[in-house]
Amino acid sequence: MTALTKYDRLEATGLWRPDPDGQRREVIVSIGNATLMIADMNDQAIAHWSLAAVDRSNPGKLPAVFHPDGDDGETLELPEHETEMVEAIETLRTAIAKSRPRPGRLRWLGVILSITAVASLVLFWLPGAMRDNTLRVVPQVKREALGVALIERMQRVTGPMCNDAAGLRALRRLGVRLETPKLAVVRGLGRPALHLPGGVIVLDRSVFEDWEEPDVAAGYILAELALQVESDPLGDMLDVTGVLENFRLLTTGEVSEGALDTYAEYLMTAQKDDPNIVNLLALFEASDVPATPYARARDITGESVLELIEGDPMQGQETEPLLPDSTWLRLQGLCGG
Repeated sequence: MTALTKYDRLEATGLWRPDPDGQRREVIVSIGNATLMIADMNDQAIAHWSLAAVDRSNPGKLPAVFHPDGDDGETLELPEHETEMVEAIETLRTAIAKSRPRPGRLRWLGVILSITAVASLVLFWLPGAMRDNTLRVVPQVKREALGVALIERMQRVTGPMCNDAAGLRALRRLGVRLETPKLAVVRGLGRPALHLPGGVIVLDRSVFEDWEEPDVAAGYILAELALQVESDPLGDMLDVTGVLENFRLLTTGEVSEGALDTYAEYLMTAQKDDPNIVNLLALFEASDVPATPYARARDITGESVLELIEGDPMQGQETEPLLPDSTWLRLQGLCGG
């Protein structure tokens, strides 16, 4: 230590007492290798104090009285004229104190790092892990119940579901044909179709009433099926409603009415993504449904849906009608005209 070498030739006289009942003796004090050496007048060492463990009984006062840390019975008194030695001891004590590790600071640093780690875990890992776990454990029947609950809330805006008996039978037939039994139709959805948790697909009446063939409605249904494959509808809902609703669903099996209202509004107003073209065309092919009528319904010019038209798997092929004319007519009357 640089401070030690500065004082390695410094000596002073003082009064040393081994214990409270002992007699004070005149001694010679010098600074050694990290120690305060105390010797008698014959230069015989009688005590060595570690500079790191030297304490002062009367800070700022003279004569200065020092003692080993934790033992104020043994003392060393330095008179007023030995101010250089007093200053040297104080300087060395300060330098040693600064070089010591700071347990308090390390403890606070550890606490801060722990809090940061936990916060990072909560903010970045836990929501995703909880979402994945929720998607694994929520049963299909609960997903379907959430889909129905969302339809009920959307009906405040869309109007009631269309329920003509003959039309519903025709709708079920279309669902069986496309292997999509969970279909519902409303009067004013604000968009052609959307999908809900539980495999429920909601259609606007316009997909039946504005077109002369059921292939257009089938195309909108297949597009929603493709989107369901690409992204779990329940996961989409949890992304919008947030972590607290995710936790509520995971622990109680319920979602708050406010969250359902929020997500129902989101579904009817948010911009929709288009499904992957390859996946969608594969569904058209598997269902023996031409893609071109659906593509033209989306864009009569065909410019923005050229991939669908050019990739139509039924292009140039003779296909059976999706539904008999009588069934299609009943389906067009599902909402009562």
